[in-house]
Amino acid sequence: MTTAQFPTLADSGLSAEAAALATGTAEHPIHSDHTPTGQLAFGAFFQGVNSSTIWRLPSSGDQVAWESFESLVRTAERGKFAAFFLGEGLRLREHRKVPFELDVAGRPDAQTLLAALAAATDRIGLVATQNTTYNDPVDLARRLQTLDLLSGGRAGWNIVTTDNAWTGENFRRGGYLDHADRYLHAEAFVEVAEQYWRGESISHDGAHYSVRTQGDLPASAQGRPVLFQAGASPAGQDFAARTADVIFSPHGGLEAAVDFRRSITERVVAAGRDPGSVKILPGAEIILAPTEAEAEEKVRWVRDLQVGPEQAIALLEQYWGRDLSGFDPEGPLPDVAPEVSESGVTRGAGFQFAKAEELTRTWREEAAQKGQSILEFAREKSGARRGTFTGSYDTVAERLADFARLGAIDGLNITPWLIPSGLDDIVDHLVPRLQERGVYPAEYAGATLRENLGLDPL
Repeated sequence: MTTAQFPTLADSGLSAEAAALATGTAEHPIHSDHTPTGQLAFGAFFQGVNSSTIWRLPSSGDQVAWESFESLVRTAERGKFAAFFLGEGLRLREHRKVPFELDVAGRPDAQTLLAALAAATDRIGLVATQNTTYNDPVDLARRLQTLDLLSGGRAGWNIVTTDNAWTGENFRRGGYLDHADRYLHAEAFVEVAEQYWRGESISHDGAHYSVRTQGDLPASAQGRPVLFQAGASPAGQDFAARTADVIFSPHGGLEAAVDFRRSITERVVAAGRDPGSVKILPGAEIILAPTEAEAEEKVRWVRDLQVGPEQAIALLEQYWGRDLSGFDPEGPLPDVAPEVSESGVTRGAGFQFAKAEELTRTWREEAAQKGQSILEFAREKSGARRGTFTGSYDTVAERLADFARLGAIDGLNITPWLIPSGLDDIVDHLVPRLQERGVYPAEYAGATLRENLGLDPL
């Protein structure tokens, strides 16, 4: 073969925007150690607690009813989704020290639900978010392995770490981890769990527990549950690079996704693993319509329903740390100083660690420059916190095909803005267009979650 016969980036079908982000060859457009598969896998994220799910429409379902979970998972399986993903809530969210009543709230136990859904489905993976701080490793490993066996090798574990005192108050043992120790603790936890799944004799003495036992269940069809991890900080990325099969990232924009892929590839190689052994699935919201104009109108309609005047004020109060109810939601952002130095945890991970004084000053300047009211600003920020794909069916399909061909991501973990019918547009109109473009599976690759995520056998 002559040099002229090798494929080039110009032959790859990438858009000009995607090609501009490529720094390598057609085979390795982002990083020399990473080869794109050109395929996407979808997960359906039933969050249960969030501000993005619309709860005030007649078609909004009950967030804790069996029918809502069953309907959504069956739609996802019809669309050949690789996974059905459940969040975890260990304490009812609060706003200014009282339960927050303006969002969807209330999560049933994930493993109980997924065990029931295993009997209602055949191929889709079943992923439970489970905390390493408030579980014991052998007990959790045994329950996850049981789900993996019952489902025929379709279980996954989204590993999360929690270090805050607010959540710790909810448990008998009380207390919490130092922030710096959360991944050290999680890594020891996962190591013990993996020993259990391998059926090994376990003798572990660590800073947080001592364990003497032996795995007592057989390996599942996929060996063990697939490991997901959602950390985006440098420490979280290092932890994921050493331990995870799938990273649930926040990077839904193309440039940010490319940067994240490069960072993860370098960390995975440094950890001595094959870069193809770790998949990246950003969280995403998808809003679709037949045409661009209809999609723009639909986005405005969705945002109006997600964020009303009360939610807009509450969003700002989370960062100002003070009562802002006297401010007009149709007026400019508050011109008063925040009362906190750093945003808290009580409404969830999305509100943590923001430096309040710096953030509120930046927000005031941004809103003034755009001529936005509190309500307009809050609606824009609410959408921006998620990776959002909006537009006509064909526009979004082509944009996602770009992500796949470039190798920026391996799929999306999609949060529907409506339960239980929020995946209908995606399954009926987007999935067929992705299949036509050759970037989405026409059928399940196999019976296990590991196979359907494109992960190599253990």
